[in-house]
Amino acid sequence: MARSKSKNKGNEKSAQTGKSTRRMKKSQLTQAVIDVLQDSPHELLNYKQICKRTGIEKLAQRAMVADIVYALASEDVICEVERGRFRINTLCTTAVGTFQRRHNGKNMFLPEDGGSPVFVAERKSGHAMDGDKVKVQLLARRKGKSPEAEVIEVLERIERTYVGTLQVVKGYAFLVTEDKTLANDIFIPKEYLGDGRNGYKAVVRIIEWPENAKNPLGEVVDVLGKSGENTTEMHAILAEFGLPYKYPEVAEKAARRISEDISPAEIARREDFRRILTFTIDPKDAKDFDDALSARLLPNGNWEVGVHIADVTHYVKPDTIIEREAQTRATSVYLVDRTIPMLPERLSNHICSLRPDEDKLCFAVIFELDADATTVQYRIVRTVIRSKRRFAYEEAQQILDTGEGDCCDELAALNDLARKLRERRFRNGAINFDRCEVKFEIDEQGKPISIYAKVAQDANKLIEEFMLLANQTVAGYIWKTPKGKAAKTFVYRIHDLPDQERIETFATFIRRFGYKLKTEGNSIEMSKSINSLLDAAQGRPEENMIESLAVRAMQKARYTTVNVGHYGLAFDYYTHFTSPIRRYPDMMVHRLLEHYLEGGRSVQKGKLEDLCKHSSNMEQTAANAERASIKYKQVEFMSDKLGQVFDGIISGVTEWGLYVELNENKCEGLVPIRDLEDDYYEFDETNYCLSGRRRKHKYRLGDSVTVRIAGANLARKQLDYKLLSTKSGKA
Repeated sequence: MARSKSKNKGNEKSAQTGKSTRRMKKSQLTQAVIDVLQDSPHELLNYKQICKRTGIEKLAQRAMVADIVYALASEDVICEVERGRFRINTLCTTAVGTFQRRHNGKNMFLPEDGGSPVFVAERKSGHAMDGDKVKVQLLARRKGKSPEAEVIEVLERIERTYVGTLQVVKGYAFLVTEDKTLANDIFIPKEYLGDGRNGYKAVVRIIEWPENAKNPLGEVVDVLGKSGENTTEMHAILAEFGLPYKYPEVAEKAARRISEDISPAEIARREDFRRILTFTIDPKDAKDFDDALSARLLPNGNWEVGVHIADVTHYVKPDTIIEREAQTRATSVYLVDRTIPMLPERLSNHICSLRPDEDKLCFAVIFELDADATTVQYRIVRTVIRSKRRFAYEEAQQILDTGEGDCCDELAALNDLARKLRERRFRNGAINFDRCEVKFEIDEQGKPISIYAKVAQDANKLIEEFMLLANQTVAGYIWKTPKGKAAKTFVYRIHDLPDQERIETFATFIRRFGYKLKTEGNSIEMSKSINSLLDAAQGRPEENMIESLAVRAMQKARYTTVNVGHYGLAFDYYTHFTSPIRRYPDMMVHRLLEHYLEGGRSVQKGKLEDLCKHSSNMEQTAANAERASIKYKQVEFMSDKLGQVFDGIISGVTEWGLYVELNENKCEGLVPIRDLEDDYYEFDETNYCLSGRRRKHKYRLGDSVTVRIAGANLARKQLDYKLLSTKSGKA
């Protein structure tokens, strides 16, 4: 094989590896030898042939190659088939699993049996795509080295699309994508370009990736619009996460055929609350009102509080196009400037929405609560209501603060009961994660004109407590059964105990801030310790960082038919019953409740559990898209502030740099490690810091810093900061 040779011997490179052979260390030579033999797995090569293929000519290095060859043979990485002639040891096992592709070439194989991930070099990936089911050859493992594998067959191709910007030239085009799973642009022949135009965002499906081609071939399946336009970019975020950005017309037509009229016979089957004070409290820009509260003082001095939830399943029947679409979506998605509903808008914003001064059908839990907010009795019933008032949270809060306004007595009474419910939860071990939300003020073109942090007030907490009470009560109705009888199959919202190792790591880290955290004991003791920590950090610079790390130490809440309780809420049983307009599991719960209230037998778990897993996955995907839209708007907001200086806090530490969150507007940006020029910094994962090798200076999570805005890349949704100084002095 020919080798490449430059005039400058200092730049001499191997024909196969592309590495300099003049200054190659033994470790580099060893990898080069393995690479040559792996590239020709059935060929027998002696050390001279290996030297030739790696472009090695120096006698000293040739001698080193000979030593390396025999050392690898002694480790069984390669085998000596004939005297002095070697090949790679392929007598290794094969395995089946999922391929994870990364744009930086650090691809991984995840065994389907749950074993540890295995590294797959780009040149050994066989053009497998992210998420594909593959068969790999597990390569012979060298002493002290991580295992590696080579893709030998793609068993199942995952169907997915990519989002990017089209670069169109005469006769063909490329899709330039920022996708983290694909380093290569996608080549699009003219006949597959469709309506694609230069500079437009598009969704592209990969048709094939020929064996010897550098780029995969794709076809345009949808054109989103001109890059940079607000709707285009929001739709691109949805498409990037595989979420729908438009509603099928066939489902819209089906929704238009649903009558909003309520028959006298239907009203007769329900408890009539139309004459009882009922109202909704929601965000000021909300249109899908799926919960309402009714309140009246009983003659015995107790309060009757009704939690009325939109009766979505009265209108959405099983095995219909609307049902199938809701099941697939599983959740509404809330981006910064828009809602992508789970149900058609005719249902979500009109027929099912509990709008004021309209008769509406509900599924409800009606409580009788005494002065201590203890449930004296409850009933789960179908109701018809007529909301007297629609409050925004801000309006309700003003009434609570001033004691004046519509429904002021009822709001005050409900707020008092909610506070007692909340206090009881915390006494029982609930964790007080009360994080502020990043909110935007948006102009008519979708451009952010301000960013602010929204903190939950009493009006928000009032609604939260009664929704929690209803969800817990519905779950308890199913879970609590007579002795000797098994609970019927149901959909639960569970939150498992924290990961012990993560909690201990977290406790070790926060000690340097002067905080303590209990890592042993029963769940109530640990929860109270976490709450004490969060209370102590409140109002301090490290508050958000400590709360973020505490959340990371927790397990993720999810849906399942197997009840293990909800650790974060300190409930033995919990479900989601209160938001069927925007969450599919709530629709599942409504249907199960109806079935069991009518005396039905326990249903099979199999399909329900599959739907629970799907709903949990879609919930996480929607949350990722929501975060991406926030990040995009933050970058857009900061794009005209290049060069300005802000104070912030180090909110993340990685091997590639420091993330800094600005105090003023919570916008997070990256200080690349390459820009820390005063030393060579190494990532200390255990202590969440970058540590200088020579001067020993450390940049730690939670450190106060001052930065200059250096860049705003909308395509990557990334802000770049220049570090100016730390709390201890200049950077």
